Amino acid sequence: MQVHFIAIGGSAMHNLAIALHQKGYSVTGSDDEIFEPSKSRLANLELLPETEGWFPDRIHPELDAVILGMHAKADNPELKRAEKLGIRIFSYPEYLFEQARDKTRVVIGGSHGKTTITAMILHVLKKNMIDCDFMVGAQLEGFDVMVKLTDEASIMIFEGDEYLTSPIDPRPKFHLYLPDIALLSGVAWDHINVFPTFEHYIDQFREFIRLISPDGTLVYCDEDEVLKRICWEGREDLCRFPYNTPTYRVENGITHLITQDGTYTLQIFGRHNLMNMNGARLICNQLGVSDLRFYETITSFTGASKRLELLVKNDKFVMYKDFAHAPSKVKATINAVKEQFPERTIVACLELHTYSSLSEGFLPHYSGAMKKADIAIVYFNQHTIKLKRLPEISSEMIQKGFDQSDLEVFDDSIKLNERLMSIPKENMVFLMMSSGNFDGLDLKELYQ
Repeated sequence: MQVHFIAIGGSAMHNLAIALHQKGYSVTGSDDEIFEPSKSRLANLELLPETEGWFPDRIHPELDAVILGMHAKADNPELKRAEKLGIRIFSYPEYLFEQARDKTRVVIGGSHGKTTITAMILHVLKKNMIDCDFMVGAQLEGFDVMVKLTDEASIMIFEGDEYLTSPIDPRPKFHLYLPDIALLSGVAWDHINVFPTFEHYIDQFREFIRLISPDGTLVYCDEDEVLKRICWEGREDLCRFPYNTPTYRVENGITHLITQDGTYTLQIFGRHNLMNMNGARLICNQLGVSDLRFYETITSFTGASKRLELLVKNDKFVMYKDFAHAPSKVKATINAVKEQFPERTIVACLELHTYSSLSEGFLPHYSGAMKKADIAIVYFNQHTIKLKRLPEISSEMIQKGFDQSDLEVFDDSIKLNERLMSIPKENMVFLMMSSGNFDGLDLKELYQ
C-alpha cells in the first residue's frame, strides 16, 4: 500500500504515519512546518520530507490513499491534485476506522479524562497480555507510539475526540469510529469556536450514542447529571454500565483504593482520577479482565503524559505538570492536589491557551475554579489571542471571570517567571496547568 500524508508533522498524523510504516506500508508526506518531537521521530525512520512545503507532484496515480490532517487548509494544492486524480482521500479518523473495520472497536469519549482512561485500559491490557491496536492522544510510558495498527489484534482502543475531523469534514472525530463498546466520562462545554452553545455541544454526544453498534455497550459516569440524562434517551438495545468514584483514603500523601477484593496502594491520586479508573475497570471487564486482575495491575499505573505528571518531589517541594485547561478539569485537579497534600501550600498556575479559555464570554465558566489554591496565578499571551483572531482580553476581565480577588494575572512570561522564582519552595506544591508551554518557560529552573 502506498499512502501519502498531507500535514504529516502533526502529533496525531506522524504517529499514524509511523504505525503504517511499521505495518509495511510505503509512506510519504508533506508539511509546511514540522516541530519536535515529530521531526526527529520521522527522521529516524526516513519519513521526514526533504523540504518543507506543499508539492502537488508528490501526488500521483499510484497512491492508494491520501490522508489529510487538520493543519492543512481546504485549498491545499496537494489536496486539490488528489481530488483531480480521483485518489481516495481520508481524514485521520476515517483511516483509523478503515484499519479497525473488522475489529471490536472500543471508543473512550467525554470532555475530560479521555487520555487517562485510555492509558489505564492499555496499561491493564498489556499487563494481562491481551493484544490490541490503539490510538491515544499522548505518549504513554511503556509504549513506543501513540498509534498501533496490526492485522493480528482483534480489538482496537480509540481515544475519541469530539473536535473536527478535517478541513473538509466538520464532523466530530468520535462520530466516525462506530464503537461496539463506548465510554463517556462527562460533558463540560468546550470548543466554543465550533459548538457555540452548550446544547449544540451536548448534541454531539447524543449522536455518538446513536452511532454505537446495535446491542452495543455504553459505560458512563453517573455523577454527571447531563450525561446520565442523555445516556438513557432512546436506544433500548444498549447494555449500560454506570460508574462513579470508588471508596478510597489518603494517608501520608498516598492514595489507597478500598475494594471488596482488598485494599490497593495506588501511584495516581485525585477523586477525578479514581473515577476515571472505575470507568477503565468496566471497559476492561468487557474485554475479559476480572476486577481482581484489574486492581492488581492498575497499582503500577503512574499516569499519562502531562496528566498530573510528577516533575520533582522531595521533602520540601513537589511540582506537577497537568494538561488541565477546561474549568471543570482545573477545579478537579487543584482539589486533588489539595486533598493529597493538605498540609502544604498549593501554588496553582494556569495558562489560558485554548480558543474557549481566551474568549471573554467563556471566562465566567472559570468562576471559583481556583479558589482552593493558596496562591492562584493565571497567565495569558496577547500574541496567542491575535493568532487565534480573537478580541483582546484584559487582566481585569480574567479576574472578573474567575471571581477571585486575590488571583494574580500575568501577560508577560518574564514577569511570570520572576514571580514563580520568588516564591519560597519550603513545604510547597507547584501545579503548572496548560495545554501550551507557558511560552517556553523552563519549568526546571523553578526547582533547581
